[in-house]
Amino acid sequence: MGRMFFAIWPGAQAASELARVAEALAQLVGGRPMPAAKIHLTLAFLGSLDERQRKDAIAAAGEVRGTAIGMVIDTVGSFRRAKVGWAAPAGAHPGLVALQSALAEALRGREFALEDRAFTPHVTLVRKIERPVPPAPLGGIEWRSDALTLVESTGDGRYEIRESWGL
Repeated sequence: MGRMFFAIWPGAQAASELARVAEALAQLVGGRPMPAAKIHLTLAFLGSLDERQRKDAIAAAGEVRGTAIGMVIDTVGSFRRAKVGWAAPAGAHPGLVALQSALAEALRGREFALEDRAFTPHVTLVRKIERPVPPAPLGGIEWRSDALTLVESTGDGRYEIRESWGL
């Protein structure tokens, strides 16, 4: 079984626009751009799960209530140690922060160990960058998500949606 995570996905137009930004960034700083179909925003990374843990994760997500996310992705930058280029909203989006917080609380209540660092909403656009991307404004890309999804990274480069909940 692959590694599991919870995420939100953009609409097709936003994914396409972000894939074009990924291609441009990769030309500037090296690395592998993310294709439109894989562009997402991770809310909680769970890793490899056994069947009981998978059921617990699904039950936790079923407890979460949120509203559709509408935000503007308007900044690019990078994480040096992780060697990824990203895009993100310049400011905190209250609905997104509330959704991630509620999900994390539900998962911790079912004894999932999550990262201790603060949630930093971002969309990975380029992996294995060769040079850092200085923080810079990006022409605003409208992102709308109306579902929370449990996704499996299958190990062969594919993502498969395992469950989805409307927001």
